Amino acid sequence: MADRPLTLMAVHAHPDDEATGTGGVLARYAAEGIRTVLVTCTDGGCGDGPESAKPGDPGHDPAAVAVMRRGELEASCGVLGVGHLELLGYADSGMMGWSANTAPGSFWTTPVDEAAARLAELILRYQPDVVVTYDENGFYGHPDHIQANRITMAALSLTGMASKVYWTTAPRSMMKEFGQIMREFGAEWEEPDPSEAGEGPEIGLPDEEITTWVDTTDFGSQKFDALAAHASQGESIFFLRMGKERFTQLMGVEAFVRVHDTTGAPLPENDLFAGLR
Repeated sequence: MADRPLTLMAVHAHPDDEATGTGGVLARYAAEGIRTVLVTCTDGGCGDGPESAKPGDPGHDPAAVAVMRRGELEASCGVLGVGHLELLGYADSGMMGWSANTAPGSFWTTPVDEAAARLAELILRYQPDVVVTYDENGFYGHPDHIQANRITMAALSLTGMASKVYWTTAPRSMMKEFGQIMREFGAEWEEPDPSEAGEGPEIGLPDEEITTWVDTTDFGSQKFDALAAHASQGESIFFLRMGKERFTQLMGVEAFVRVHDTTGAPLPENDLFAGLR
């Protein structure tokens, strides 16, 4: 520990994911002098193109979109103070069921062992104390998010676990309020149908199952600006419609589930680095 800084590594699927789920902790810990490393697994080529063109629409060129989104990702990292950006460069697989899922080079079709070996090299290089990624359902079932979880856990198995490993989540208590705000700002939102319970993983967790609540209110402006840096995806980034004040009120605490720990830090906790400093 004496010859290297405390290090946080976040493993995300696409450009802009870093800001949505972990923008607060990346900004907070960078400001506290902790080394921050972002690994982005795909090129984001299934995102919106010029004039919000969708994949398959005229004017949507995945390669051009990927170049555009890389620039936006680098700008977001600058806003958040991310010290190191690592790109695995796999092709964006699109939403579950899209033809892009099975396209050559897509992240979803890449063997887990292959991608995990590449991530393991980065883990050995940076030796992160804390690693953050998605849960086994990729938070909401996106194939690239699911794959990011799989390769992260496999890479940690190859290298020896970091001191602490977390999966991002959201408190269920917030989801109803979130739905109300989405409708207020004109976004589509359907309340879960109780009759469909059990048909698929529900988003988020009951509050009592969340182990770690990190207050990032002081970094709400940075998190908002990092999302805004992904301007090409602005039509799909609902949060930007709120303005900074409302955004910070809703998104000022980031929630996690601790899935591995060697420190013995008691739960619940309010710091990803509890027990390490």
